[in-house]
Amino acid sequence: MLDTHIGGSRPFGLNYWPLPADDPGVEIPRESIRLVSPDGALVRGILWTPPQGKKWKTAVILSHPRGDFSVHYAAPLLAAAGYAVLGFGTRYMNNDTDCLHEACTIDVETVYNEMKRRGAQAVVLLGNSGGGSLMALAHTERGIGDGWIGMAAHPGEGVFMLQVIDPSVADEMDPFSTIPELDMYHPDNGWRPWPEPCVYDKQWLKRYRAAQIERVARIDEIAKASIAESGVAGSQLRGVEASTQTLQWRELRRRAVFTKYMVIYRTLADPAYLDLSIDPDDRPMGSLFAFPDPFDANYGRGGLGRSMTARGWLSTWSGLSSHAKLADTMPNVKVPTLLLHPTADTEIRLWQAKEIVDNSGAADKTYIEMKGAPHYLEGHRQVALAHVAEWLAKRFP
Repeated sequence: MLDTHIGGSRPFGLNYWPLPADDPGVEIPRESIRLVSPDGALVRGILWTPPQGKKWKTAVILSHPRGDFSVHYAAPLLAAAGYAVLGFGTRYMNNDTDCLHEACTIDVETVYNEMKRRGAQAVVLLGNSGGGSLMALAHTERGIGDGWIGMAAHPGEGVFMLQVIDPSVADEMDPFSTIPELDMYHPDNGWRPWPEPCVYDKQWLKRYRAAQIERVARIDEIAKASIAESGVAGSQLRGVEASTQTLQWRELRRRAVFTKYMVIYRTLADPAYLDLSIDPDDRPMGSLFAFPDPFDANYGRGGLGRSMTARGWLSTWSGLSSHAKLADTMPNVKVPTLLLHPTADTEIRLWQAKEIVDNSGAADKTYIEMKGAPHYLEGHRQVALAHVAEWLAKRFP
């Protein structure tokens, strides 16, 4: 599909990039931005500014732990409305294998400081999808941001993993090992081949959700044990002199710097994908991450959090260990808050969106539902960003 903003076709999988229908109808100036964080990471993005050199006072910055938000559909539309918009990728862009959310917040602060240096009177944090929990964590840990906007923001990448991980995996080393009574893709539990809808028993679903938590806890223990072993070796290494005459120093050094890579199989198994009676809303069957059958995506290539370092798993994809959870951070977000929730989102449930707003510590908070809109708001973006621009204008003129 031809995209006038990038001069070619929109790359496969980048559903958050603009479509022709999102064109604001005016030429939007763009500037390539390259920054270096205080700890030496490269942060790259694109600064979109209002047309015809119009002066701006408020900047909006947006990112995602691994997504390239430099060309995000919100950028040209908000720039056309009079705001400077810097969409950027963190140091982990397109590869979150070793993603530390705590390091991502340094990148967010680097961009925040750049916009303040350029004269922004206010800098608003915008998070789409997994960017919402990142921006809330950055605000909480670094005290930055004069406003927080969530667009189809889920409760956190780790929380999302708790929702979609397959609890029927019996052995983490064997991708085919299965506990049949916990397998949502087993006919005895209510599964039917795509595109036939499935029906899962409510009591079975309770056991399933508990088992998802248990599997994440087991993976956490594997990750923590690996980190602890490296820590012990590092402590022992400090008491050994570097020498070619002994193998002890060499062996301890190997173990101290060792990074465990974990393969997490089968991470697309939310029964709500196939049983629309679970947390009902406007969503269709299936998942944003399936093409179209979640059964195939659960076992096939791609997927979320499939290859992670131990520390990356704990910081990003563990719903038990990650600090990037909106349930924990939103009470600390006391700046003006806006959440837009698309009701046909296959990944985020209505109750989750409402809970995010309810948990916000802001006195000024706004919740808008985009009826019938999918996760990336295709077909609804002009209206959605008009809501955002109107909200911004009232608070950051």
